Amino acid sequence: MTPPLQPSLELAVIGNSRIGALIDTRGDVVWMCVPRFDGDPVFCALLDGQSVPRMPPEAADPDDPANAASPVVAIHGEPRATAEATTAGAAPESRNPPVRARGRFSIDIEHCAAVEQEYLRNTPILRTVKRDGAGNAIEILDFAPRFYQYGRIFAPVTLARVVRRLAGRPRIRVDFDPRCEYGAATPQITFGSHHIRALIPSHAMRLTTDASISAVLEKRAFILENEASFIFGPDETLSQAPSEAGRHLLSETTAYWHRWVRNLAVPFEWQDAVIRAAITLKLNAFEDSGAIIAALTTSIPEAAYTVRTWDYRYCWLRDAYFVVNALNRLGATSSMERYLHYLENIVAEAGNDQLQPCYSINGDAFLEELSMPGLAGYRGMGPVRKGNLAYLQVQHDVYGSVIVGVTHAFFDQRLARTGDEALFRQLERLGHQAWANHDKPDAGIWEFRGRQSVHTFSSMMCWAACDRLARIARQLHLPDREHFWADRATHIHAVICERAWSERIGGFSAVFGGDVIDASLLLMGELDFLPADDPRLRGTVLAIEAHLRRGDFLLRYAEPDDFGTPEVAFLVCAFWLVQALARIGETERAREQFEQLLACRNRFGLLSEDIDFGSRELWGNFPQTYSMVGIIMCAMRLSTRWEDAF
Repeated sequence: MTPPLQPSLELAVIGNSRIGALIDTRGDVVWMCVPRFDGDPVFCALLDGQSVPRMPPEAADPDDPANAASPVVAIHGEPRATAEATTAGAAPESRNPPVRARGRFSIDIEHCAAVEQEYLRNTPILRTVKRDGAGNAIEILDFAPRFYQYGRIFAPVTLARVVRRLAGRPRIRVDFDPRCEYGAATPQITFGSHHIRALIPSHAMRLTTDASISAVLEKRAFILENEASFIFGPDETLSQAPSEAGRHLLSETTAYWHRWVRNLAVPFEWQDAVIRAAITLKLNAFEDSGAIIAALTTSIPEAAYTVRTWDYRYCWLRDAYFVVNALNRLGATSSMERYLHYLENIVAEAGNDQLQPCYSINGDAFLEELSMPGLAGYRGMGPVRKGNLAYLQVQHDVYGSVIVGVTHAFFDQRLARTGDEALFRQLERLGHQAWANHDKPDAGIWEFRGRQSVHTFSSMMCWAACDRLARIARQLHLPDREHFWADRATHIHAVICERAWSERIGGFSAVFGGDVIDASLLLMGELDFLPADDPRLRGTVLAIEAHLRRGDFLLRYAEPDDFGTPEVAFLVCAFWLVQALARIGETERAREQFEQLLACRNRFGLLSEDIDFGSRELWGNFPQTYSMVGIIMCAMRLSTRWEDAF
């Protein structure tokens, strides 16, 4: 028997801002949580290190496609051999049935010889074409429905898979293998004449199809006459025939995304990269509450064989600020309006207590961190975690993240509801917290679990909180409050310049009174802490680059932390360097660096959190909003202006 298929982050993402799913290069759904982003992964093969044969060895047939050489995968017509591809002259035993992990949803053509994949233009709808060696072919259109219906967004907990015959008389095989309780159990399965019910404890689900139910249950191949739809959603009866429902959902969802993209104010250059990044960020914004998650996954390790496996399916207020800022730059302001509603509830619930760095997507403060032994982890590298202890940390930058993220609402007249004095008074409570904590120790932006210091970035974000409150007060014609917050911002600025400057570094240190380099200080210019022509900004940027650069990438920091010395680069830091280089006038270097980073995207145009600076393999949770934000912000800064383009 061949070894397990090794998972990778060559994954496409589909979703509808309520659920998200990841699809691999064979067209298999390998990750999907229900009934929302942070729910139980009903498809969890991505993290199932304990693989099982696709079919029992004794059932293997030498003419069966499962025993054939693995197909070649092509993206936009460019062939790519899959990780398990069989080379010419391979030994006969290499043609044994491939081993696949549990918890996936696959639709295969018999004797598959080639796979091609691409997104439908300007949508998160994935098209997978599978061909055999005899001229037969099918296409699979994967998406999560999202469109306007009855004057509101319709985005159900539903995955739709529309399968069409393209050529010949293709035989297909469906492997519908849901799991529950984080891989520890198989849900009870019942069925009717046109559906299969998976009784998942958290949310009963139903697969409705016009394909043969017995063939699906028995994983038996059958001829695809024309088309078949597989609608996996709540345990409810469809109001239409499955194929009719599939066509309707596909048409409406396509139209929705085309309208959404048409309203984006994209830069002249790198439009495809920016549009894909913007769609991905939109998919990570939870429609129900307005929260924005850091990534769709949990526990993809930051590097091989590390214990740095964290759950990112929650809303970090800092990360959400970056996402909102990027989407605002593109004119997609609805996410900010929803996020503002989420923030108001968070602030009201916190009262006069300190804000946490992260919350659940419905605003819960308790994110207990647990290991989930039912899943062995990505490539068997556990532990797999649910929850995140970062919620217990003290991170003083959070006040600035909230206030800076909301500031836009006071100045953008396109919004249905602009910021008013009542909202300003709420934000002032956070400003008082920023003032009280600007020179106090915390865990910092990198969430050190074993130590605290007075971090310069945290202090700088406290300055930003007071500075933006002064600007908002000016906009609201509140001169006394403007002076009040401007005085505090001036004081914090002076404290940082005095206590964080390091003559030895020739720039600002990561901590007060230290000589430690930290990539987060590349944001000094973006936050308007220092003007572009200030030599201290240039000195800080060049010092960070000299100390933290590894090839085309940057470490967050080089010193050992609670878990050892960092082994991989943090992708967003390299994007921050691009922005900083452009700000200090080194535009050509910035453009070269940006092109190198774009080349690191996977075949679907997506990025994770981390990258191995030697092999350039992607690691960390996926798709990472921080990294996708970097694409947008760099393109917006570096692109030729439309008025100068032609």
